[in-house]
Amino acid sequence: MNLIYSNIQVAVKNGEKLMAVLIDPDKFLIENTQQFVKKVNASVATHIFVGGSLVYNNATDILVSELKKHTTLPIVLFPGDVTQITKRADALLFLSLLSGRNSEYLIGKHVEAIPKLKNINLEVISTGYILIESGKKTAVEKVTNTAPMPRNHIQNIVDTAIAGQLLGMKLIYLEAGSGAKETLTQSIILQVKKELNIPLIVGGGIKSKEQLQNAYNAGADLVVIGTAFEEDELFFDELKK
Repeated sequence: MNLIYSNIQVAVKNGEKLMAVLIDPDKFLIENTQQFVKKVNASVATHIFVGGSLVYNNATDILVSELKKHTTLPIVLFPGDVTQITKRADALLFLSLLSGRNSEYLIGKHVEAIPKLKNINLEVISTGYILIESGKKTAVEKVTNTAPMPRNHIQNIVDTAIAGQLLGMKLIYLEAGSGAKETLTQSIILQVKKELNIPLIVGGGIKSKEQLQNAYNAGADLVVIGTAFEEDELFFDELKK
């Protein structure tokens, strides 16, 4: 079953724009789940992503279990480590950090995850993850010990995305990083999207409806918003259905 990915493909084909709310288990108060998810359900969000660079054991499993009580939106794991995999989610972004050259995050962690994945029924979506500089050092850089790609080297970013597609990735995820000072430019998104035949995810630093629309206009198929909702839940009011 590849229901989540198939639905993304259908949405892209129909010109529909998707949005995921990213929840970091380490920054989220579990007792606020019902109230928070009520706002998610009333918004234009189509997916919930769960994950972070540093997450305590079982925190992801507990959060996903609680989310499932309050929403029918697909819950997709966006893991920073193997410990964040839980069978309670609907799908897993099997992330390969294409912007870095640390073999652990290109293939090592993936091999480590196999014993766990073999025993659970979880849709696995291979995803090429490309981190782009955003004006601050991100948690991803610290954890993976890799550097982001310079934002002015657009052709290199494009070529990396194409390489990911040719390697068989089903999604490309352009990321400026959690709490990014600068969002990805429309030029970066536009140039990457123009060369891809697979869905494009964009995230990092998006904190307004205007920035969200700019990402869509440039070609993003699915936009991920996390920090903006962590800092101000009133942002949901701008994104009601």
